[in-house]
Amino acid sequence: MIGKLAWRNTWFKPLSTILSIILLMSSVAIITVLILLQKQFEEQFSSNADDIDLVLGAQGSPLQLVLSSVYQMDAPTGNIDYLEAKTWMQNPFVKSAIPLAYGDNYLGFKIIGTTPDYLAKFGGKIEKGAMFSKTFEVVIGSEIASKLQLTVGDTFFGSHGDAKEGEKHEEGAYKVVGIASKTGKVVDNLILSNIQSVWSMHDVHDHEEGEANHEASINSEEGKEITAVLIKFRNKMGIVLWPRLIAQNTKMQAASPAIEINRLFTLFGIGLEALQYLAYGIMLISGISIFIALFNTLKERKYEFALLRIQGASRLQLLQAIIIESLVLCVIGFVFGTILGRIALVFISNSSDEEFKIAFNPLEFVWEKEGILFLVTIFVGLLAAFIPAIKAYRLNISKTLSNA
Repeated sequence: MIGKLAWRNTWFKPLSTILSIILLMSSVAIITVLILLQKQFEEQFSSNADDIDLVLGAQGSPLQLVLSSVYQMDAPTGNIDYLEAKTWMQNPFVKSAIPLAYGDNYLGFKIIGTTPDYLAKFGGKIEKGAMFSKTFEVVIGSEIASKLQLTVGDTFFGSHGDAKEGEKHEEGAYKVVGIASKTGKVVDNLILSNIQSVWSMHDVHDHEEGEANHEASINSEEGKEITAVLIKFRNKMGIVLWPRLIAQNTKMQAASPAIEINRLFTLFGIGLEALQYLAYGIMLISGISIFIALFNTLKERKYEFALLRIQGASRLQLLQAIIIESLVLCVIGFVFGTILGRIALVFISNSSDEEFKIAFNPLEFVWEKEGILFLVTIFVGLLAAFIPAIKAYRLNISKTLSNA
């Protein structure tokens, strides 16, 4: 009986009830999106930077260098001389060094000249075909193979720069020789070739002299450029010493992904925190809306409540009816809020995937934080119901009916 009474009271004023649910649903949706974004964003950034102590590249913004070289999210700061970089790559302090050379894209997916170690760094393997070994042979990431329906043996022409609409390099076709396994990391959205492929494609002399001179040209490394080098040291001393040594002795810079991403997380965290405050503010407003709805319901139906008391309902049952009514609103708002938040994350993911090749999983559940959010939602409901429930408990039957 109490449950039916609470449900009927919930929809006694449907517009007021719907407004309360919408407000609560909006706040829960915003907080849900923020929780999922923060967790997945930080996980993706941290996992992609594993085993990278420093990034060696052209002078400019250290954050831009890290974003472009580690996460493929920004334009590079420029190019560096390959032979100069090679000297530092062969330093005894260095455990591993992976060179990267940019220049082209295919339908918005970057073509990167590198070594097979780059794929291995992300835990990737060749799922179909083989690793590139010759000029213009490429290995494509699993996402590219799925989205563009490419397979081993297919060929394509790259476009100059990062834009899809860039000038096509029709003088040399890339051939897919391998498809990488899915890693959940940035390499899933990259096209990998050897560095000689990038040099050959952008060597003006080669373009003028024709295909016959390609092999002769790429045997020489003098005057060649690359974009960056991902460095892993044998011990942590290199992380401390190299940024200053590189700045003093070369025209390059050495940026630490850990330092730069911590700065980015700090800025990102400030924005998320501000949005969370906004969301909790909306939740507070929804609590006030629920309180007003419950208070008005009690005020307008107090004669009905008095009759229920005469028919045998106890004070405690009336108190429970008010509390259950509030909790019903909160549960409905929370459930639809989490659904709405995940729908919003799908749109965010589609946009970020198209722009930055970063996707988010809307089906993931962060049980700890979302559990806390549920408890906060319930607490708001209990708080909103407190005064109306007490008034229902203290309802004076004789006085109420005499006034009627």
